[in-house]
Amino acid sequence: MIPVNEPVLDGNEKKYVLDCLDTNWISSQGKYIKQLEDEFAKFLGVNHAVATTSGTSALHLAVASLNLKKGDEVIMPSFTMIAPALAVAYTGAKPVFVDAEPKSWTIDVSKIEEKITKKTKAILPVHIYGHPCYMDPIMKIAKENDLFVIEDAAEAHGATYKGKIAGSFGNVTAFSFYANKIITTGEGGIVVTDDEKIANRVRWLKDFCFDKERRYFHQEIGFKYPMTNIQAAIGLAQLEKIGKVIENKRRMAKSYNEKLQGINGIITPYEDKDVMNVYWMYGILIENNFHALRDAVKSELFKMGVDTRFFFTGMHRQPPFAVKEKFPVTDYLGNCGIYLPSSSNLTEENISYICECIKKIEKKFSRKP
Repeated sequence: MIPVNEPVLDGNEKKYVLDCLDTNWISSQGKYIKQLEDEFAKFLGVNHAVATTSGTSALHLAVASLNLKKGDEVIMPSFTMIAPALAVAYTGAKPVFVDAEPKSWTIDVSKIEEKITKKTKAILPVHIYGHPCYMDPIMKIAKENDLFVIEDAAEAHGATYKGKIAGSFGNVTAFSFYANKIITTGEGGIVVTDDEKIANRVRWLKDFCFDKERRYFHQEIGFKYPMTNIQAAIGLAQLEKIGKVIENKRRMAKSYNEKLQGINGIITPYEDKDVMNVYWMYGILIENNFHALRDAVKSELFKMGVDTRFFFTGMHRQPPFAVKEKFPVTDYLGNCGIYLPSSSNLTEENISYICECIKKIEKKFSRKP
């Protein structure tokens, strides 16, 4: 079975982890935590990075650091994984959804302003599947309306918009280091910001809000979200080779694009002229003129030894966040989208086989009466 994604641990990961074990620094203290934070901040060109337990906890801390409260509203895309909506809900604030832009699949910037109310406090763009959002107009809207910008860059490590790295635009950003991400710590995440006040608040919130003068005295409700030194050791080794990983991801996408070109009913992912897509996942849309429906394609590929995943179901259709408003592009993506295997070590032989399988499925179903 060719997996949808798998971590590639072919650098200094083992060496650094063994160093943690040999020195007994295995908890949330140890040199690799600070090294990862410093090097990741340097990679992004920002002032501060704070390592956490997951991308979701990074999002929660990012939202909480801005002191959002019950009744506040945060504008975000409906087409996303559920974590950013949950992060907002954890604070008592309300996620307000916007449909997706049909080409890039990111938040439709043209629909943001109509969702702004007196309760709106922030915009939360999600850099989806490795393609950055259109950050210039988002930042302009935020500035004109005195709103925070919280970036979700969980799927876009190293992606750029107009030459600037995704995650370095907003007031605060969350990244994920889950096992299938561009770089991984197994489980883990990181919050980044240029604002020292926000960074200090994130550090305080993530470790129980311990009082500086009295260790076991807490003036606010804090959380327990620290990354371990072992995780950070893996992350540092991963970060050392991120350039190679991105190069391999883009090579993979180019190969898929070439081999899938011209197949009726297959829409390959878009890359705007102003961005560098890092293709966290290589997703395609399967339209009606392909002959086989998306679900049937997934089933057939699995029989052929190719694992896949459906696209996200829109937040407006999730029971905790369901609304009556219609989001046609989000629904279209959720109904037609499927990821193909996207590991950074995917071989040309793998890609050729997967694309041939898709062609065989199309031929098989086109013959049915």
